[in-house]
Amino acid sequence: MKRVIAATGALSMALLLGACASEDNETTAGTTAETTTEVTTSETTTEETTTTTAAAEGDDIVDTAVAAGQFTTLTTALQEAGLVETLKGDGPFTVFAPTDEAFAALPEGTLDTLLADPSGDLTEILTYHVIPSEVFAADVVELDGQTVETVQGASLTVNVDGENVSLTDVAGNTINVIDTDIDASNGVIHVIDGVLMPTP
Repeated sequence: MKRVIAATGALSMALLLGACASEDNETTAGTTAETTTEVTTSETTTEETTTTTAAAEGDDIVDTAVAAGQFTTLTTALQEAGLVETLKGDGPFTVFAPTDEAFAALPEGTLDTLLADPSGDLTEILTYHVIPSEVFAADVVELDGQTVETVQGASLTVNVDGENVSLTDVAGNTINVIDTDIDASNGVIHVIDGVLMPTP
């Protein structure tokens, strides 16, 4: 009888020790997993911070437009027309940049037609949005009623009405400037709500 009790006691002790060891292993594993997660999160945060800092340190006009997120169509058009390297050059340039919504507002099929012939009308239109000098908002305000020559060769007329600035193209369209002075390392971007046309 004493042997049975002793055996039972030994078995109980073994089970108890096994359970404790199992709990310790689970706790250790959980702690290790948490630590690994914390390290991974820390590394990810560091990478994101580095990327953000690099993007904020004065990219050129093309990189600045890409980072802005509202000029996807414009940057695609620049790539198709082979103008990316030009606008990554020394400059300085002033770019009147149509938003994605501005391109979407063109008559149906217009953009597809332009992209199909990138060295033709697309290039003409894109270079019509660029001035070969740096013109900030404060300078534009002083140009009311005057014309400015674009890289394409045709001119734009500047209209100032109080705090509102617009541009009239040779086709007679008047396009509003909706944001100004987005600084880049080789120039400046002004945001417009339409696409300027260099021909009537």
